[in-house]
Amino acid sequence: MLDVVRKRQELAGPRVVEALRRNHFDAYYVSTAAEALDTVMSLIPKDHVVSWGGSMTLQALGVPQRLAQEEYAVLDRDSVSTAEEKEELMRKALLCDTFLMSSNAISADGQLFNIDGTGNRVAALCFGPRSVIVVAGMNKVVADLEEACGRARHYAAPANMQRFAGRKTPCAATGLCGNCHSSDCICNQLVATRNCRPAGRIKVILVGEDLGI
Repeated sequence: MLDVVRKRQELAGPRVVEALRRNHFDAYYVSTAAEALDTVMSLIPKDHVVSWGGSMTLQALGVPQRLAQEEYAVLDRDSVSTAEEKEELMRKALLCDTFLMSSNAISADGQLFNIDGTGNRVAALCFGPRSVIVVAGMNKVVADLEEACGRARHYAAPANMQRFAGRKTPCAATGLCGNCHSSDCICNQLVATRNCRPAGRIKVILVGEDLGI
């Protein structure tokens, strides 16, 4: 990372954390991915059942591997082979103790914006698990909610669609949002989280390094 970019992250990150805290999120800023992983683990009680949404950020940090090493009870939808088993685990995850995810965008005034295809990830964010931990690189911080929606729809969703082979949407073919209503669309649920209620249930870890899409 360029020194000037790192300096910008170190200046801006704590200010975004302050904004998140004003909106009743429990928020942290760390400089590195290694610090982020340690912070995630420090926020999960050993007796919690843990699950997560599909997140390149969590994979990049090595969170699932660390949970396995420390012998946490987990609900991992990738541990089963059939679509029916996977859907059942996704439903059970809505009542787990700690749910892990990233965010498609975070506004500088402390709001989360997420876009989802199935809806399980944003459903868990909104209600169900006792605790939700959101990990996001500073590359996901934008000026305001309008820009957050734009980032999610015009950058994150087309980029994420490249991960899914065989999906037929305009963005899968062109890399650009076509505002489609395809049956393969992953932009079905658009959720802005203005405040955290109850206070502190959602914990946001901002990372100075760029992580995920």
